[in-house]
Amino acid sequence: MKISEFRKIAARGEDSRLQFKANLRNMDALAAEMAAFANSEGGRILIGVGDNGELDGIFRSEVGRINQLISNAASQHVRSPISPQTENVSVGRGRVVIVVTIPKGIDKPYFDKNGVIWLKVGADKRRVNSKEELRRLFQVSGQFHADELPTKAGGGGSGQTSVSRLSARCLQAQIPGGAFGAVTVAAEHESCN
Repeated sequence: MKISEFRKIAARGEDSRLQFKANLRNMDALAAEMAAFANSEGGRILIGVGDNGELDGIFRSEVGRINQLISNAASQHVRSPISPQTENVSVGRGRVVIVVTIPKGIDKPYFDKNGVIWLKVGADKRRVNSKEELRRLFQVSGQFHADELPTKAGGGGSGQTSVSRLSARCLQAQIPGGAFGAVTVAAEHESCN
């Protein structure tokens, strides 16, 4: 990325896919931001850019420390761990801006180390506060579907238990001369047809 591109990006300001950080010292705050991007549409964090969009950069001597902070936050403070990409762009005067790209997550929801689920809302992030939001995160990631909601089917027990018992009976019925003998197997087999 060229410095001219940075100037255009910085001039637009922060939004739901772009966050500015003048410097980075707080791993927990970074992990929350990363989780919010992964739970949303992904995005970029520009480290060395002030909230006002000024391209101050960080000293090259700080790059190693900040890259270690990024790596630790992504692997140890976000669950499931994520794999952000970084790019160092020189902005002159011995300074660089680190561009951290967080992809849209495929294993949603992502949590911080305290178990908080974050979402991007405009240029800010916020906690997920309702079961409906959590269900939507699972649905969007393809891990949960409305037709798979648990029910209390089957007269007092959970639907899952009834299905498990029926599956077990059908499996046993397909084993001739199994542990239940021929008469029991035949009777159970009737329930599976």
